[in-house]
Amino acid sequence: MAAREAAHERVSTFLVSSDRAQASGNEIREALESSNDEAKVEAMEKAIAALLAGEQLPALFITIVRYVLPSENHQVQKLLLLYLETIEKTDANGKLLPEMILICQNLRNSLQHPNEFIRGVTLRFLTRIREEELLEPLVHSVLANLEHRHSYVRKNAVLALDAIWKLPRGELLAPDAPEVVERLLAGEADLSTRRNAFHLLVNHARDRAVAYLLSNADRVAEWGDVLQIAALDLTRRVCGDDPAQRPRFLKVVLALLQARSTAVVYEAAVTLVGLSSAPAAVRGAAATFTSLLASQSDNNVRLIVLDRLEELAARHPEVMREALMGVLRALAAPDLDVRRKALDLALDLVTLRSVEEVVGVLRKEVVRAAAASAGGSGAAGDADGGAEYRALLVAALHACAARFPAVAGAVLDGLADFLGDASAAAALDVAHFLRELAETNPELRPAALDRAIEGFPAVRAPRVAGAVLWILAEYCTSREDIHRVIQLVKECVGRLPLVPGEGEEAADGGGEEGR
Repeated sequence: MAAREAAHERVSTFLVSSDRAQASGNEIREALESSNDEAKVEAMEKAIAALLAGEQLPALFITIVRYVLPSENHQVQKLLLLYLETIEKTDANGKLLPEMILICQNLRNSLQHPNEFIRGVTLRFLTRIREEELLEPLVHSVLANLEHRHSYVRKNAVLALDAIWKLPRGELLAPDAPEVVERLLAGEADLSTRRNAFHLLVNHARDRAVAYLLSNADRVAEWGDVLQIAALDLTRRVCGDDPAQRPRFLKVVLALLQARSTAVVYEAAVTLVGLSSAPAAVRGAAATFTSLLASQSDNNVRLIVLDRLEELAARHPEVMREALMGVLRALAAPDLDVRRKALDLALDLVTLRSVEEVVGVLRKEVVRAAAASAGGSGAAGDADGGAEYRALLVAALHACAARFPAVAGAVLDGLADFLGDASAAAALDVAHFLRELAETNPELRPAALDRAIEGFPAVRAPRVAGAVLWILAEYCTSREDIHRVIQLVKECVGRLPLVPGEGEEAADGGGEEGR
């Protein structure tokens, strides 16, 4: 019972989904003994599904050894390896079962098979085997496959060696593996194989990996992207364990900032910030991130990059303020979440020196968004997204004016025209800005009142109209301004008494008749 429970708790590296009814052991055995490869494939699938479901089929093993092992069909051989991965290979004491000797011989033959697919899938299978007694006789064949002419075999041979070295006695099973893999790495042309070989050295012979990387620092920019990312991973590991090593790797990281792959460039920028907090390093990373903001079309990537910029701004605000205009380039993205995050970051970075430039950019963006909305095209022209985006821009301009009164006049010129905006939130924010300006800045109060009077006829939302009327009633103190406001209200309300016009009366009458 304990052995059965232990078997149920074993980890599986694959899932089998089948809507077929489970077959009996006799039916599976008969199909395996046939000469039909399709029948064998179906029988092997049923056997694997039954084993994963907790069935015990000990009698099938000998049948599979006799009738499946000799098969040359690739699908049958692949299913055979999955079956071998599923079955118990040790007894209750953890010792290798005697019948596994037959399997060991078959695996050795597969590792020497003339077909590269058979060799490759067998090597891949070995990465999921943890029984050292089963692996020990196969190590020589695995090493021999490192020199195979086909890259598919070589890259899987490296993976098999890596898995062997992770075992408790792995170093004893293949003591010269790092040296052999290092020689392979020096002359290998296939990118995947080189990446696997480098990864093995990183895991099990880090000094060799570091020596290889530093000796090729001048050529690292020419490597493939997966190998470059592996190099950055090694850099982070080594410098994390020994910060004194950081200067040795800066050349590599700086070279990878110019890589062709955007994924590599991003990882290099992240690594650079981790290696050095010097202003030059932070400035370089910020420039890289802002460049990615402008060049990437994936909104998820932009959001991730903005997160990194926020982290930099929290740790190095003075340096990040130099990248403010680069952050604002993210406003060209069509996604509202990207724009909101970019505006929030920009408002955190704006200073008295840069506020005029920021206000100029935001004013242009408001005009562009309004034009796009009027034209019914573009992301800003969407019914909901465009209005919400304009509200964000108006709120950002309002925040700039509140923090830096010196630019309040410029903001006033840019916002007053939006009292009649279709977005009630944007128009109400403009009204609140006018109220705040009239209260806190006496010099600009006349201009604010003039803008409120000019914009009132275009107001659509009742709350906005109420806010503007309150401003006019509160701050219009001269006789001339009061007369202007009264005349404005009369023009907007219309002639008294408030009765429907001739055309409206006819329409109302038709409605009554219809009812």
